[in-house]
Amino acid sequence: MALGHSVSDELRRRVVDARVARLGTVGSDGRPHVVPICFALAGEMLYTAVDRKPKRSPRLKRLENVRQNRRVEVLVDHYEEDWSALWWVRLRGRGRVLDHGDERERALALLAEKYPHYRAEPPPGPVLAVELDGWSRWHA
Repeated sequence: MALGHSVSDELRRRVVDARVARLGTVGSDGRPHVVPICFALAGEMLYTAVDRKPKRSPRLKRLENVRQNRRVEVLVDHYEEDWSALWWVRLRGRGRVLDHGDERERALALLAEKYPHYRAEPPPGPVLAVELDGWSRWHA
């Protein structure tokens, strides 16, 4: 559903309450790159940060991809053995890498509000800001 249509309160709540999502970007070679993320939603902006967990390289593929191609998708889903309770929401948007500045600081505050671990150890790296321009959904 395009953002011109109203996103239901229940759909938004499901996304806001979710603890993890999957971020999809596309590399310069055209290959998709998908990673799990922690995130916070503020209006039509989604934020995720590079945290302190060990990484293979300081040059993260997801950030390099967004710098080259701003189109991203984020999948938030719910699974349980009772398949009548399954659902997913796919968010489309354009990403920007925030290395510093007021928006980065606001995003980190939102993430710390949602995730206690970020209060104890604020993410030191860049923040990825995604301006959402579409929501798709499915439920059983």
